[in-house]
Amino acid sequence: MSELSPFDKTRILLETQPWLRKYSGKRVVIKYGGNAMVDEELQRAFAQDITFLHAWGVQPIVVHGGGPQINSMLERLGLEAPFTAGLRVTTPEVMEIVRMVLQGKVQRELVSLINLDSIHAVGLSGEDARLFQARRQSAIVDGEPRDIGRVGEIIGVNPDPVNDLLQHRRIPVISSIAMDESCPSEVLNVNADAAAAALAIALGADELVILTDVEGVYRDFSDRSSLIQQMTQAEIEELLPAMSTGMIPKMNAAKAALEGGVGQVHIIDGRQPHSMLLEIFTNEGIGTMITAGGGHE
Repeated sequence: MSELSPFDKTRILLETQPWLRKYSGKRVVIKYGGNAMVDEELQRAFAQDITFLHAWGVQPIVVHGGGPQINSMLERLGLEAPFTAGLRVTTPEVMEIVRMVLQGKVQRELVSLINLDSIHAVGLSGEDARLFQARRQSAIVDGEPRDIGRVGEIIGVNPDPVNDLLQHRRIPVISSIAMDESCPSEVLNVNADAAAAALAIALGADELVILTDVEGVYRDFSDRSSLIQQMTQAEIEELLPAMSTGMIPKMNAAKAALEGGVGQVHIIDGRQPHSMLLEIFTNEGIGTMITAGGGHE
C-alpha cells in the first residue's frame, strides 16, 4: 500500500464501498486450509481479513482442518496414517493426535491471531454441544467397502452454539471434528470442506468461501490459462470426472452448499495474501465464483 498513489488508494476505497454495503450483516462461512495455515505471513493476512470483515458488519464463521500439522505431528511420534481412497486411516491413536492438533494447536493459534486486533474470536470443536454429528464412513476400494477407523461423514448439524456466538458479535472458529452418532462418547475425523458446507446450510449462510492451494477451478488442470472466474452448479457435474483428487471434496462441498440454499460459493487461492478480500470486495475478483443458476450479481 505504501507504493500506491493517493489516487489509487481512493479508487480502491470507492470500489470497495458498494461491496461493503452489500455484505454488511451477511453470514459468510470460510473453510481455512492449505498453505494459508502453515505460512506465517499468510496466517497473519487471513486473521486480518477476518477482523476486517467483522469490523464492517459481516458475520464470518471459520471452519478449519489441519492436514499439514497433523502429518507433522504423526511423523514426529512415529505413527502411520496412510490414505485409502483419499481418506486418512484413523486409528484411535491417530484420532487422539488429530483431536489434539486441531483443537490444541491450529485452532488456538488462529484464535490468538484474530484476537491480536480484536476480542471477538472464540474456538469451538464440532463435538461441542453436538455441533457436528457424523456416522462412520468406509473407503471404497475396487468396489468394496474397507474399514478406515474413526472417519465420518456429517449427518447432522446443531447450529445453536454458533448462533449464540454470532448474536453476541463473536467470531466462531470451529475444528472439523464430529460426535459419533453410534457412540456419543467418541469423536470422528471429518472432512473440513464437507463440514463447512454443512454448517453454511444449517446457518442459512449467504456465502461459502473455500481456501485452497490453486488459483480456483480450471477447465483443464494442466492448462493454467483455463481458470474459470464464474460457473454454475450444473457445470460442477460436467467437470468432476476430470478433476484432481484434492479438488473433488471441495467441489462436492460447493455442490452440497448450493443445493442447500447457500447463495454463492467462492473457491480461492489461499497462497495469496488477502485473497478473500480481493475475491469478495473487488470488481474483478481472483478466484472462482459458483452460483446455483446462470445469473451473477
